[in-house]
Amino acid sequence: MFILTKIADLVQIRPDNFEKPSHVAIEDSINAKYSNRVIQKIGLCICMYDLLWASEGLIGHGSGMVNVNVEFRMIVFRPFKGETMFGRISWADSDGIHIRTDFFEDIFVEYKELPENTQYDHNEKAWTWIFDPEGDPMWYDKNEMVRFQVVDEVWQDQTPESAEQEAVDKAKKVSPYRVKGTMMKEGLGVCLWWE
Repeated sequence: MFILTKIADLVQIRPDNFEKPSHVAIEDSINAKYSNRVIQKIGLCICMYDLLWASEGLIGHGSGMVNVNVEFRMIVFRPFKGETMFGRISWADSDGIHIRTDFFEDIFVEYKELPENTQYDHNEKAWTWIFDPEGDPMWYDKNEMVRFQVVDEVWQDQTPESAEQEAVDKAKKVSPYRVKGTMMKEGLGVCLWWE
């Protein structure tokens, strides 16, 4: 679910951070730049793990910022295919179920990846699984804790097609990283069902 990724970059330390010890100021600058951001084909950056190397700082002309070349490791969220995870149902539509974790909201389970005899109820806006035709249906309710397995990941480049504001807004609406899951196997689905 989490990996360590080595990154080399140039970070800038603002003059109001000069009173901090240098390693703290560098860590704060790295976390401000990378945390809660998606790096294409790497994953969602959580926070800096450790600082491997830092150059001497050079003061830039005019801004007063110190430029430091750094090499560090970052904790990154990137689940592997086949990994089983827990999440909560955010909402459902006729295409499938949208799931979130405490820090990531772009998980989607298509209706094709739900168990057989699963139907969408348009009035309740929820999916039901009819395990026993003579019994009550089992509901995928909003905010229920579910267990799912990762089957794929989808990367979207957010570079706007042009400099026009409409193209920039459209690029911002597309999620840069999305996880696709399945609940078709035994033990997957709403956790209460398997207790």
